[in-house]
Amino acid sequence: MNVFRTLKSFPIKSNIHSRRYLNVRSENVEKLSKTTWDIVISGGGMVGCALAASIGSSPILSKKKVLLLETSPKTEYQIDANKYSNRVCALNNSTKQLFEGFQAWDKIYSIRMKEIWESCSDARISFQHDSMQDEVAYIVENDVILNSLWNRINGLSDNIHVLKGMKATDYILPSNQMDLVTVKLHNDIPLKTKIIGKIIGADGVNSLVRNKMNIKYIAWNYDQKGIVATLKLSEPTENIVAWQRFLPTGPVALLPLTDDLCSLVWTVSLPMCEKLLQMQEDQFVDSLNSALWDEEKKNSSVESAIKSLKNAISNLTSDYESVRQIPPSVLSIEPKSRASFPLGLGHATEYVAPRVALIGDSAHRVHPLAGQGVNLGFGDVKCLTECLEKAVYDGECIGNLQYLLEIHTFCINEELGSHCIRCLQAYKKYNDRPSISVSPESTKV
Repeated sequence: MNVFRTLKSFPIKSNIHSRRYLNVRSENVEKLSKTTWDIVISGGGMVGCALAASIGSSPILSKKKVLLLETSPKTEYQIDANKYSNRVCALNNSTKQLFEGFQAWDKIYSIRMKEIWESCSDARISFQHDSMQDEVAYIVENDVILNSLWNRINGLSDNIHVLKGMKATDYILPSNQMDLVTVKLHNDIPLKTKIIGKIIGADGVNSLVRNKMNIKYIAWNYDQKGIVATLKLSEPTENIVAWQRFLPTGPVALLPLTDDLCSLVWTVSLPMCEKLLQMQEDQFVDSLNSALWDEEKKNSSVESAIKSLKNAISNLTSDYESVRQIPPSVLSIEPKSRASFPLGLGHATEYVAPRVALIGDSAHRVHPLAGQGVNLGFGDVKCLTECLEKAVYDGECIGNLQYLLEIHTFCINEELGSHCIRCLQAYKKYNDRPSISVSPESTKV
C-alpha cells in the first residue's frame, strides 16, 4: 500500500493586505497610542503567528483586542512550485492537532508537505508498523507554515490587528497586578495594554521582553552551526523515512521532501562549517555522502546508548524489530540552497511574571534535532491559550499570574526543563565542553 500521496504544489500568494494590517508610515500608527489592548504579542514568527491564530479562533478569547507586532515588513509568502526552501520543520501530531484546531492545517496540506512514517539512525529501533497508528511527522517548509498562519490571521475577526515593519524599543513591565504594560516603539509611540491586559514575548532567542523581565537565563553556545540545503537523491524512491546519524562532530539529518528530494540539516563545528560552505557543490556532496556512509565516523557513545536501550526494550515487548536500513545516496545539491545558522541552548528560569509570558525561543532554545525544535514552541501556544481561556471562563483577568503559572509549571517541570537539562548533560558528556553556569539575562555562557 502506498502510504504517501504526492501532493500537487502550486504558487501561493498570501492575500494579507487588509484594513487590519497597519501601515507604519500612516497616521494609523499614532492612533495606536490611543488604543488599549487586551494582548500584545511581540514577534510575528511561526510561534507568535500561531498564538494570534489560536487566540483569534477561540470562542472564549475571540473578542479580546489583540495586537501582533512584527519587525519584518514582509507581507507576502510566495511558494515556488519548482523550488523548495532550505528551511523546513518536522511537525509532530500534537502540532498538527493544534493547527487543525484553528483551521490552518488544511492550508498547509493544500500547498505541499511530506508525511513521514519512520525515522532511522545507524543504531535503529523500529516498532512493527501495525502498532503505528499515525505518521511520525510532517516535513513542511517554514514559508509554507507562515503562509498558512498569515492567511488564517487575515480571515479572523477585526479584533486581531497586525503592525508590521515596526520594532519595539522598550517594554515597561508592571511589578504588580494593577499596573499597565507599556510598549514603546522605535519612534517613541507608546502602546498600552488594558488594566486586564498582558504582553506575550515571542520575539526569539534575543528576546527584549525576556530581558526586561529581569530573570535569570541559562545559555550555552555550542560553537557549532547547522548547515541546511536541498538535496537531490541518486534514485527516486518511496521517500518516507527521515534519517539522522550521530557523528562525532554532531548529527546529520535528511528530511524527505519528495520522492527524489531531501532537506539537509548537518551539525558541524564552526571551522568545518566554513570549509563545507566554501567547497564546490560536487565536493560538498562527496563529503556529505562520506558522512552518511563511512562506518568509522559513528559516534560510539550514542551507538552504545541506543544499543543498551534496544536491549532493554526487547525484554519488555516483542512488538519491535531491528532491521538495518541504509541511508539514501545524494546525487547533487540544489544550486544556491546551502546556508547555515548558529546553534545554542537557552532556558529562561521563569516563563511568566505579572501580565507577561514567554513562549517559543524567547523561553527556551534547543538543538533543532532534524527540525523538531519548533514543536516545543507550538506546545507553548496550546498551553497558553488554554490558560487564558480558563482565566476568562472563571471570570478572572487574562493577566492573572495564578493562571499564567500553569504554563510555567507545565513547561518547566513536565516538558522543557527536563528536556533542556538532559540536553546539557548529554552534550557535556559526549563533547567534553566546559561546564554550564546560570547567569543574568545580560550574560551569555
